[in-house]
Amino acid sequence: MSTESLRKTPLHALHLELGARMVPFAGYEMPVQYPLGVMKEHLHTRAQAGLFDVSHMGQIRVAGAGAAQALEALVPVDIVDLPVGMQRYAMFTNQEGGILDDLMVANLGNDTLLLVVNAACKHQDLAHLSQYLDAHCQLQPLFEERALLALQGPAAVQVLARLAPQVASMTFMQFAEVSLMGVDCYVSRSGYTGEDGFEISVPAATAEALARRLLAEPEVQPIGLGARDSLRLEAGLCLYGHDMDSQTSPIEASLLWAISKARRPGGNRAGGFPGAQVIFDQQQAGVQRKRVGLLPLERTPVREGAEIIDADNNVVGQVCSGGFGPTLNAPVAMGYVDSAFVAVDTPLWAMVRGKPVAMKVSKTPFVDQRYYRG
Repeated sequence: MSTESLRKTPLHALHLELGARMVPFAGYEMPVQYPLGVMKEHLHTRAQAGLFDVSHMGQIRVAGAGAAQALEALVPVDIVDLPVGMQRYAMFTNQEGGILDDLMVANLGNDTLLLVVNAACKHQDLAHLSQYLDAHCQLQPLFEERALLALQGPAAVQVLARLAPQVASMTFMQFAEVSLMGVDCYVSRSGYTGEDGFEISVPAATAEALARRLLAEPEVQPIGLGARDSLRLEAGLCLYGHDMDSQTSPIEASLLWAISKARRPGGNRAGGFPGAQVIFDQQQAGVQRKRVGLLPLERTPVREGAEIIDADNNVVGQVCSGGFGPTLNAPVAMGYVDSAFVAVDTPLWAMVRGKPVAMKVSKTPFVDQRYYRG
């Protein structure tokens, strides 16, 4: 795709002004890093606060008296009892039990939900929602109207509280309408780095002014996609299209925790979502492969696509995400392996440029998550 045909977020000019190296990502021209560099951007986010432009993500408003019930029929998650002012992680599933996308769902009150979906999937997600929800509620894509900023790291709360003191009392996954610089924004205490922080949905026209105001704070640095990826990998968080896809079920992806108890067998609203029986059968009988954490025992980074072998040189899996973990000062990876090899500390090897690199199966997250739960 040529640079001319790539879409630009409302912060594009600011990224260039800040010296970002821009790359194509999900149809957008996005900053992969700034002059600080990926390693220092990553460590700065863990130590202070990083500002990420995630405006390429898709925001969709779903409204109507039946909105929660209608959406719940598409996801294995409790939406009906999601309290006003809270959000929840969810997945769209298909009839085979595969994952079409993962998303965040917030309850704005007044029979209105706000969805944040992945950039590469947002148009197909909108079509999927339209197919099933048009008869029940109003769908409003906010792809052009709103930008999305993520302020992540231990100093995020003190920085944002300078603009809106009430955010300091919010807890993980809380969601509120907050005035920032006189502009009504949606703020959630969440993010995808494993750190405490906030995601801020802001009208596109005022996104640059808000970003500049946040970057003016001494604790804040702009952070690109490179460090966003290494941060989420250390936190053991899945990236759609890499660690899960339409051929992978939530059970295989080790995402059973994300299926609400109310929607599981024996729950008060069990099933009723696409692929429910397939997923329940897998939960009961087990699966042939599962996503696990992997810690390489050498300094060699192990990348996505590398074959995983056992002690007898049998191929038993494949790496789905991998790279260097700056916080650990060591390589980290995740991969799918045959179910016989999922126990923590199981020895395995990744084939890197024709040579085996020793690894062991590890718990995730690799770095402790620091969400603020109050």
